Amino acid sequence: MKVRRKIMVLIYPFMMKILKLTGIRMRILKNENNILPPVSFYSLKAVLNNGEEISFEQFKNRKILIVNLASECAFTPQYSALENLFQSGQSLIILGFPSNDFGKQEPGNDKEIIHFCREKYGVTFPVFQKNSVSGKSRQTVYQWLTDKNKNGWNEEEPQWNFYKYLVDEQGKLAGVFSSAVPPEAIPV
Repeated sequence: MKVRRKIMVLIYPFMMKILKLTGIRMRILKNENNILPPVSFYSLKAVLNNGEEISFEQFKNRKILIVNLASECAFTPQYSALENLFQSGQSLIILGFPSNDFGKQEPGNDKEIIHFCREKYGVTFPVFQKNSVSGKSRQTVYQWLTDKNKNGWNEEEPQWNFYKYLVDEQGKLAGVFSSAVPPEAIPV
């Protein structure tokens, strides 16, 4: 597995250049009509990797970027950019949700996942318990993100690891960004 991760880190810059040049998989959806969510984002709760449940009420008046994570994906090097955004002082919160939904690329348990995130990429942003982000059994936060009856407009589920959802300071889902859109290209 370590060899596979090293190869992914090496090919990531080239892969991102090709995706940027071709526009392949560079999907961006925006809340163009500034639609308010029928269900408050701040009513959500989730369980951190350490077992602590947190209320999203604590994120009021902050921009939040929600990302489904995987440690053995070609997009795994985005951990660095996510951590840089989190540390940038822009009042942006990054919330990471590990998932093994796509290609079995997150085989680790919660303890292994957080160890990898911290050791390899110095991650300090909140990482939640490993859970599903797509399909019928998707985690509660992802139910809100992908159900227009809850968020007001979007039904796009993650198509792969490192799909990103931006929630604005008022708790509105502002945009959805595919895996190929690098974190630093998201307008925060």
